[in-house]
Amino acid sequence: MSKKKIWFVTGAGRGMGVDIVKAALAAGEAVVATGRDTDRISKAFGKSNDLLAVRLDVTSRSDAEAAVRAAVDRFDRIDVLVNNAASFYAGYFEELTPEQMERQLSASLFGPMNVTRAVLPLMRKQRSGHVITISSTAGLVGFEFGTAYAASKFGVEGWMESLAAEVAPFGITTTIVNPGFFRTELLTEQSTNYADASIADYDERRAKQLDFWKSQNGQQSGDPAKLARALITIASQESPPRRFIAGADAIATAEQVVADLKLQIDAERDLSTSLAFDPEPASAI
Repeated sequence: MSKKKIWFVTGAGRGMGVDIVKAALAAGEAVVATGRDTDRISKAFGKSNDLLAVRLDVTSRSDAEAAVRAAVDRFDRIDVLVNNAASFYAGYFEELTPEQMERQLSASLFGPMNVTRAVLPLMRKQRSGHVITISSTAGLVGFEFGTAYAASKFGVEGWMESLAAEVAPFGITTTIVNPGFFRTELLTEQSTNYADASIADYDERRAKQLDFWKSQNGQQSGDPAKLARALITIASQESPPRRFIAGADAIATAEQVVADLKLQIDAERDLSTSLAFDPEPASAI
């Protein structure tokens, strides 16, 4: 019988985090479920010998270190880290304040870094582990009204792509997950933060963007419970994928990104390939 894995999940008190914890427990795994509100986590899952609820604000390095210590004290190891916690600041770049940009990056980029930095020494010691970080299609292509969110997810992409090569020699694998639209709590009033209207030039387009994003809440096509079960499948593989494009809409986006990139390469191929140093002329004898 395979050994029970210990999962460490951030943002476990709401949204997709709840589904990930439920899926892991249903698969017979043990879970360290972390979030800012441990009471909410306890109410969501009840009590179990295979569950530990730990307070964790991912923007706090000391919280991350304390949560990992609590996980080790209870279960001795961490096999799968799921960086799920994030936030969503929506708005035009000029109307987003620097403080809002910083909060977006703090939660969605530096937060996963804080937790992973706390977990990696343990995984290196184990010579095993799997780091799964939830990115987005916004990590593949930017979009109007999404400068803050896309900036954080593009950062996640570069960090995780580079981290993969650094930790592979220690038996640690990594997976970037790029979900499309899933019916989570990300677009609820409690989770989405909009920039204040401050520039009249954006008024008409801003109104359309607000109508669109608010109308999408609860209408997303993806089922987060199915995505959670997919992560269980991926984590059970001997060689998990370095990237998982999650959802038919996400696949369509990724394929369009590839096609657009190919068009841009071909459009200026001659100019691009003309930029090398010219060979030195042969010296006269």
